[in-house]
Amino acid sequence: MSAAQAPRSAIAWGLRFGLALALLNTLLTFENRWPGFGVLYMPRLSFELCLMVVALMAWVGWRGDISRRSAGALAVAFLVLVFVRYANVTAPAVLGRPVNLYWDGRHTLELLSAAGHVLPVWQVVTALLALMVGLPALWWLVRASFLSLAACVSWPRARPGLLAATGALTVSFAAYVPDSRDTRWFFSLPITPTLVQQGALLARAWLPGQRHAALSESPAFAGDLSGLVGAQGPADVLLVFAESYGASTFDQPGQALALRPSRDQMADAIQASGRAVVSARVVAPTFGGASWLSHAALLSGVDTTDPADHDLLLTSQRPTLVSHFTRHGYRTVGWMPGLKRPWPEGSFYGFERLADDPRLGYRGPDFGFWRIPDQAAMALLHTQELDRRAPEHDQRPRFAVFPTTSTHAPFHPLAPLVNDWSTLTGPQAYSADMARTALAAPVSVTQTKLRYLESLRYQNSWMADYLRHHAPRSLVMVVVGDHQAPALASGAGASWDVPVHVISDDPALLHRLMARGFVPGLAPANASLGPMTWLTKAMLEVFDAVPAGNSPHAEHLASPPSNAHARSTSGT
Repeated sequence: MSAAQAPRSAIAWGLRFGLALALLNTLLTFENRWPGFGVLYMPRLSFELCLMVVALMAWVGWRGDISRRSAGALAVAFLVLVFVRYANVTAPAVLGRPVNLYWDGRHTLELLSAAGHVLPVWQVVTALLALMVGLPALWWLVRASFLSLAACVSWPRARPGLLAATGALTVSFAAYVPDSRDTRWFFSLPITPTLVQQGALLARAWLPGQRHAALSESPAFAGDLSGLVGAQGPADVLLVFAESYGASTFDQPGQALALRPSRDQMADAIQASGRAVVSARVVAPTFGGASWLSHAALLSGVDTTDPADHDLLLTSQRPTLVSHFTRHGYRTVGWMPGLKRPWPEGSFYGFERLADDPRLGYRGPDFGFWRIPDQAAMALLHTQELDRRAPEHDQRPRFAVFPTTSTHAPFHPLAPLVNDWSTLTGPQAYSADMARTALAAPVSVTQTKLRYLESLRYQNSWMADYLRHHAPRSLVMVVVGDHQAPALASGAGASWDVPVHVISDDPALLHRLMARGFVPGLAPANASLGPMTWLTKAMLEVFDAVPAGNSPHAEHLASPPSNAHARSTSGT
């Protein structure tokens, strides 16, 4: 090659290499066009593609140019990575969680079938034709790109520059220090960690013995729930996961003082309704978010501190409180106002009825992203499931699980309290002015703690009103925080402890809890009794009957509100 021809050849090489690299890089770095199934071009660099170029250089240097057959096989493998990339960026936008190949793979056909019944025929036909034509065309383009790259990296003059560039990129990628030195700002998030994580999940789920060995032991779901049977028959059990309700609301004097009036209101309502309350604290498996880890830990009794164990648990057939209550004749209800997307893995729990946002029947105005206020969700749950006075209602006792949303960050907007609960089940639940006023309230990062406390006052108030005026007398209500609020609200150095309150008109049941460390009143003791899974075992034990004559007296259950809150503000 002459000197006159060299610049022209270098330009041609650059164009050929650049076009091939740009196409492959685009296929590994796109993002989701939120919210939905579309994709968005993102000007980022794939570090994994950089490594592919180095591997291709090594192969060509060792074996010579790659064949078309080898390039075709490489294109198939590359398209698998593209599919993983698409699933990785689309699942959070559509499902609200990371991709889970075990569950998403099992339900892909169901989702496609459902979409096929909803979409017009022409759209379905167009999508199928695009897939039939587009996939082979994309494979051909990827194969041609790899053939071009192989030809480019075989040019000896290009190799030193490519190696130097790749080395610099590798150093930049490796020099990244979280929260300190950002040297990856121009890289797209790698796909390999998702492949490794999902591969490990599938291996542990499918290989004999792996799933059982990885998870902690389940408690013995061997009781008969006879401890819930009173004069009126089996009691309903309502398990409320109070969103972001942490022990900081007792441990920090300022928060405890701010919440004291609403806690007094709740304690008065409990006493006026003929009930009593005992409280404790346990350690949540998560902090500031990832509520599902606490839900799974308490319902199954299996440690889910490691999110990978949570994913693995949901592929198992471990028993849960839901299956336990079902086995003993209860109607089990998952009341999920915050669930807006398909939740295929929820089938693990086995709820007889799983009511998500669209299926609750709320007809009032939206209050922000978590559009259904907790009071309205509770009114709908009461009307549809807990109030069985109408003869047409299923008369079986209920075990209902209700994760709240109104105390979820950013703790805004907050619906007003409604005195007439009957209006909350209809289209006039709240006026348009109420919704506009709530949405117009200013939001500020500097006011996060104030908003958080306001949301907890709202929680205490609607619970108090429900217990005083509407709750079935024999209802056993368990309120447990799912995790501490984010540090902006919970404060620096907050523990992972969360409160748990058990409210009932059965003194014997409450005394069995006291024998395990619970204390009377709404204020828990300062020390936690154990992890969230400890609470599962404790509830299984106290929900069983005790031998005659072993039920202690209940003189100490009625704790005056002032005494309970004196404890919450002293020594904290």
